Amino acid sequence: MGVSGCGKSTVGRAVAERLGWEFRDGDDFHPPANVAKQKAGIPLNDTDRQPWLEAMRDWMRSVHAAGRNAVLPCSALRERYRDILLRREPWVRFVHLQGSRETIAARLAARTGHFMPATLLDNQFATLEPPADALVIDIGRPPEALAAEIVTRLGLG
Repeated sequence: MGVSGCGKSTVGRAVAERLGWEFRDGDDFHPPANVAKQKAGIPLNDTDRQPWLEAMRDWMRSVHAAGRNAVLPCSALRERYRDILLRREPWVRFVHLQGSRETIAARLAARTGHFMPATLLDNQFATLEPPADALVIDIGRPPEALAAEIVTRLGLG
C-alpha cells in the first residue's frame, strides 16, 4: 500500500514472483468511472472508492477460500479502507511503501502510460493515514531488494 508512484505494482509483482503467488493489481478493480475521474485530475472520494474496495475484498476472499495466496497492491490510504480490505484477518498483511514527496513526485513525472496524473499526488499524501500495524518499507532501494526484505521480514522465505 501507499501513495501513487511509490512502487506498489513493481514491488508487489516482484514479491509475488519470489513466492510463486498470484498477482493482481488494485488498479484493475477500478470501475471505468473512477479511471475517467482520475484521468481528468479529479480525486476519488469515499463513495467512488467503495465499489473498488469491495471488489478487491471479494477477490481476496475468493483467493483465500480456494487455498491460494496472492499479492494485491493498492493505495489503501485510510484505516477505513484497510478495514474493508480485511485488515483484521490473520491471513492479510499490509506493507506500506513509504518515501518522500520529492522522490515520489520525480517518479510520477517520469512515469508514462498510467491514468493517475502527478497532479493528484498532494491529495494522496493528504488522504494517507499511515498504518500502525503494517510493515513499513522505505522505497530508496531497487525493487528486488525491497521484495527480498518484504519476504524476509514477513517470514515468508
